[in-house]
Amino acid sequence: MIGHKDFPSRSGGVEVMVGGLARSLVERGYDVTMYNRGLEKHHNVYDVDGVHARRVFTLQKPALNATIYSFLATFDALFRGYDYNKEIELAPGLVIRFVDVGHLLGSSSIEIWVTENGATTKLVFSGDIGNLDQPILCDPKHIDKTDYLVIESTYGDRSHGPRPDYVAELAKILQRTFDRGGNVVIPSFAVGRTQELLYFIREIKEKNLVTGHGCFPVYIDSPLAIEATRIFRDTDMECFDEETRAMLAKGIDPIALPGLRVTVTSDESRMINADRVPKVILSASGMCDAGRVRHHLKHNLWRKESMVLFVGYQAVGTLGRLLVDGLKKVKLFNEDIEVNAQIDALPGVSGHADKNGLIDWLRGFEEKPKLVFVNHGDPDAADSFTACLNNELGYRAFAPYSGTSFDLLSGEFVTVREEAHGRQNRQCRIHAPCRGGGAPAASGSRL
Repeated sequence: MIGHKDFPSRSGGVEVMVGGLARSLVERGYDVTMYNRGLEKHHNVYDVDGVHARRVFTLQKPALNATIYSFLATFDALFRGYDYNKEIELAPGLVIRFVDVGHLLGSSSIEIWVTENGATTKLVFSGDIGNLDQPILCDPKHIDKTDYLVIESTYGDRSHGPRPDYVAELAKILQRTFDRGGNVVIPSFAVGRTQELLYFIREIKEKNLVTGHGCFPVYIDSPLAIEATRIFRDTDMECFDEETRAMLAKGIDPIALPGLRVTVTSDESRMINADRVPKVILSASGMCDAGRVRHHLKHNLWRKESMVLFVGYQAVGTLGRLLVDGLKKVKLFNEDIEVNAQIDALPGVSGHADKNGLIDWLRGFEEKPKLVFVNHGDPDAADSFTACLNNELGYRAFAPYSGTSFDLLSGEFVTVREEAHGRQNRQCRIHAPCRGGGAPAASGSRL
């Protein structure tokens, strides 16, 4: 049965989502094993050395530390890593397979076959579907068949637009900012986005697209990003696209570049802003709600010659989103900081497929699933994408609230939960395929 109150709907971090659920199950007496694509050697990217993981979470949510550490204590014992496209029997009647979905290194869609009373039902969980033509990574792989599909909707209501020349656009931004004597601070997700930017900057330096500033320094100021970058270098070749494999075959490291510096300790991090040489600072977190990037914002937001460049999705309510929307003053470490720096975003740089990418991946199925569950998106995005699937593309789709349950054997909803707050009285525009006709429109806390 899909849907249970103890399973998380959305989370701001992989550590909390995976750790909290695993810890809850262990405490209830379950024998927990976590299956991941190829993470047997590298899952500690989410821990680094423990100290740095704690520092990130202590900034705003110290209560999470106990949960994180009690889980990390048993992390190694719980994980099992497997290759893509290999069927894994978890238990009699339960088989899974990981398929490359092109979002991050090692990211996967999951095929699940459940056999009960002689009948087999197949489910697919899309995971975060990757954007097309990302550097380094393969494009998302299609899956041919499923009975039921759970699909994300992060960009379910919008398009990334025409793909710009990222190298040329980034080079122009660096040139203008360095000529003013400023720094370019890039809040960047540690896994995926940081390595993508290193790929672009390596090409900028190789082609000498920024002039007059010598071998300008590029800092990775995030212990997690440093560890993730190491893992990119050590990982299996099958995870990379053809262009990256060709570079590696020639002995070219696609994310190594002259002037690259890494800072592990807090003292090293503080020294970055003491140096007045124009530089690029890549630092987490990508939405500016935690991590060392907040220190760099404190030292650069007031400087009119500097720039803060956003290169990824900024969720509603995050500091990153507020800055993109024009916030003029911010409080950081109990200080009011005027926003004088230029704030910009590099359009289209996203690890997520947009609406068209989601539809393209969905059309890879030879037959339409019996039912598509839409989840993992802001309320408007999930509603919009569900309406598109139902009304324009002929799918049977439903965006459930957390707590909704569906019986796979009978093909019927057992419980349909309505939104707990806000728009309870809004009438359904999307009809769920359950007996009795419609079901509530879904937004807010998603499955």
